[in-house]
Amino acid sequence: MTMLADDPTAAAVLAAVPCHPVPPHGGSPALDALRSARSGHGLAVGADGVMLILRRPWLALDVPITQPIAAYLPYGSIGAPKADLRCGLIPHGHLDEILNHFRAALPNEAAAFVLWNEASGAFAVSLPDIDEATPSRLVYRTPALPPDWHIVCDIHSHGRGSAFFSATDDADDAYATKISLVFGRLAQPDGPVMASRLCAGGMFLPLPRSPFTGEPHAA
Repeated sequence: MTMLADDPTAAAVLAAVPCHPVPPHGGSPALDALRSARSGHGLAVGADGVMLILRRPWLALDVPITQPIAAYLPYGSIGAPKADLRCGLIPHGHLDEILNHFRAALPNEAAAFVLWNEASGAFAVSLPDIDEATPSRLVYRTPALPPDWHIVCDIHSHGRGSAFFSATDDADDAYATKISLVFGRLAQPDGPVMASRLCAGGMFLPLPRSPFTGEPHAA
């Protein structure tokens, strides 16, 4: 078998994030293994573009990352995109708990994480250690997780302000795999409002719906 790189470190990087052409007919054992993996990511190259395939215990994501390739490639289709929560939707009671915590912290900003236990299937809310909290600034720490626990959602509030992702949020989320949520207008009669995105593969992707049960489709 031809080596993809003669440097062992580079070879390990390429092996960790493989790139597979899609066969024009039949199946691909390599792509099937990537799609069924517990955790990992790689690329599928097809006649209609390149798709990122990312797997975490709680997430199965297939997302196109290029337009169809102009050059002729004798490959098959990369297939339809998907973003499935392997963990299922988060119980709505956890959202109520988080919003109550955010309102109690007013006028300051606050934060919470939603965790999921791979072994038991249980969700839990984790309130992080806060280094600084004001009405316009929040510095908090990502929790250290015991075995089988995974971060699904990283959530913070903007108090009485609008819900949006700041440049600081973009830097914090740049290389994470998680759902990121911001809640604002917590004291308003028409609030709260929510900004949402899926952080994966260095990209910020729109969420088609809220990750909580009983909630409408996300904006």
